[in-house]
Amino acid sequence: MQTLMSLKDRYADVKRRIERAARMTGRSERDILLVVVSKYAHPEQILELIQLGHVDFGESRAQQLAQRSAMVQEWLGRRQTLPAVAAAHHIARGLRDQTGGPFRAPSEIRWHMIGRLQRNKVKKTIENARLIHSVDSLRLGEEIHAAAMRRDQVVDVLLQVNTSGEQSKQGVTLPAAMHVAEQLDTMVHLRVRGLMTMAPLSDDPGDARFTFERGRELFEEIGKAGVGAGHFNILSMGMSNDFETAIECGANLVRVGSAVFGDHPHEPEPDEPDDDSDD
Repeated sequence: MQTLMSLKDRYADVKRRIERAARMTGRSERDILLVVVSKYAHPEQILELIQLGHVDFGESRAQQLAQRSAMVQEWLGRRQTLPAVAAAHHIARGLRDQTGGPFRAPSEIRWHMIGRLQRNKVKKTIENARLIHSVDSLRLGEEIHAAAMRRDQVVDVLLQVNTSGEQSKQGVTLPAAMHVAEQLDTMVHLRVRGLMTMAPLSDDPGDARFTFERGRELFEEIGKAGVGAGHFNILSMGMSNDFETAIECGANLVRVGSAVFGDHPHEPEPDEPDDDSDD
């Protein structure tokens, strides 16, 4: 009978797989940013990962992003006061993290919007997301820019490109990508950090290789054109079923959900659009 892995074990396994794939390209685990997709996770699981030291989480719906950001921020606020309270009562030794060492609450958690973003959800999203992965049109970029300008804020974004050519996938087409990236780069309240793309769903990660290689080639082409003024440096590719292939093809950010949290039912939440940007 197969033993079920704990969340801690699955997380460690994903980290090991990232390290192994990175080594194949002459990089290290530190060169790859793991965004854990918490869309289907229970709040307790998110808090457990934070106690393991993880700080980057991805959500695909603006309302859930706002709720979970607030929940975690409140929890961190309480945790940051605990050591002082514990010390005053001589019980500091009882505050331990999941690794067995003293728990030190991180100063912040970085939230990523990885799903399809509706224009009427832009304001709420930029209040909570450190990076928006899914700018799939110039019009959406203009909406984000206008909302950011009203807040006197600069928003980091990725241009989503449909490198697979599938009609079901969101993203600008390959021929339009350079033009859209250049136009986004003229908006003073946007910072174009790179590209995001997705491969076709398949049981064979090798089927994704061609799509990811096209993404890397486009990423290099746009970077060489001078878009982003030196901060065009993020290539977001790869999910639970293909993140190792994505890393081998040049990704430096992967979005992994079910490989960390386990399988989940794919059930859309009421009054929210379906999306295919995470697992």
